[in-house]
Amino acid sequence: METLPPILPADAALLIVDLQMAIDDPRWSRVGPRNNPQAEANVAALLAAWRRTGRPVVHIRHDSTEPDSAYRPGGPGHAFKPEAMPLPGERVVAKTVNSAFIGTDLDGWLRGRGIGTLVIAGVITNNSVEATVRTAGNLGYDARLVADACFTFARRDHAGRHRTAEEVHDLSLANLEGEYATVTDTATVLGMV
Repeated sequence: METLPPILPADAALLIVDLQMAIDDPRWSRVGPRNNPQAEANVAALLAAWRRTGRPVVHIRHDSTEPDSAYRPGGPGHAFKPEAMPLPGERVVAKTVNSAFIGTDLDGWLRGRGIGTLVIAGVITNNSVEATVRTAGNLGYDARLVADACFTFARRDHAGRHRTAEEVHDLSLANLEGEYATVTDTATVLGMV
């Protein structure tokens, strides 16, 4: 007998991390190109499903305090990308460090609404996404990281070797799988909404 896929709780929150225009700044791809070119479209599909079902959406916005950052408030990079543009009434959480939980009211806001499941997407996989997922896991949330709705960039490792964006992304996912989150994909999540 075939079993139906599990359904996400009706109050499962979608967290979209730092999907702002700043991520298109050429400085990010100096070492090499990004991965998951379909990530923004996958975020848009998740966002549409959350809105259609009335589940909570939280947009995480990075407000950099670095003078030359593309994420600095007031600059063109600070705006959300069109695929992740908040609607009136959707929660926006401003952060100044990598984790969306540090220095913000995110944990209190979620707990105040009884939200225990977080579906997380955004950028950069090995930076703000990973930091947010680690904190969520440590705080006891049921975190689901949507691998194909996140992306990162190629970079050099500590020994100076070039690592592709896919390698960096995959290692970040491996760091998080199991202990901090369940790593999944857009199609699976959409089948659970």
